[in-house]
Amino acid sequence: MRKNGYLYLIPNTIGNYEVDRNIPVEVKNIIEKLNYFIVENEKVARKYIKLVSPYRSQEKITMYPLNKHTSLNESDSYLNICLKGQSIGLISDAGCPGIADPGALIVSKAHNLNIKVKPLVGPSSILLALMASGMNGQNFAFNGYLPIEKKERFKKIKFFEKRSLNENQSQIFIETPYRNNSLFNDLINILSNSTELCIATDISLNSERIKSESVDNWKKINKEDLNKRPSIFILNSGF
Repeated sequence: MRKNGYLYLIPNTIGNYEVDRNIPVEVKNIIEKLNYFIVENEKVARKYIKLVSPYRSQEKITMYPLNKHTSLNESDSYLNICLKGQSIGLISDAGCPGIADPGALIVSKAHNLNIKVKPLVGPSSILLALMASGMNGQNFAFNGYLPIEKKERFKKIKFFEKRSLNENQSQIFIETPYRNNSLFNDLINILSNSTELCIATDISLNSERIKSESVDNWKKINKEDLNKRPSIFILNSGF
């Protein structure tokens, strides 16, 4: 009986392209052995593989897209490679596959098909921000994106602040980078002055800035421009 191949979950860098600094050797070794990859963006993935393995022939690599344009029928066939005994890698555009990333769908399919899933160690901006925030790392929730509509956003911010207070739970958010300044302004205007807010920007880059302050203090600090800079927002009102 033929043994199924593996689905490797391959972390990417999170802005800093110094792979030796951010990506373990084991990840590089796995990438060099694989010929099949499921990716968010082929151009981004090929650039990453080129950085990890500069002498690798790109012509021998086959990539399958996994993004908002991928149909269910299309993605259903991607793991056929594993059923034929070959292994395949799942690469996020940044950070770890399946975390704030569409890759979870493929991972779920792999479990249903009895394909072994092998997660590999790598950087996650969400966890790095939480580590550096000084906030509760024993009890936290990642909430993804807040609503765009002002009234709904207001309700959600107050809801998560109340949950943080009642459950002593850190609440983590992300935003489309060009909306960062808008979210920051909403947070400091809606949250209670005593609530702690961490903003972690450009993690792993030379311009990295991670700062935790009360909302009251944030109102007194010269606001740094967050526009188009990847950022993580964490609030905690019960820690």
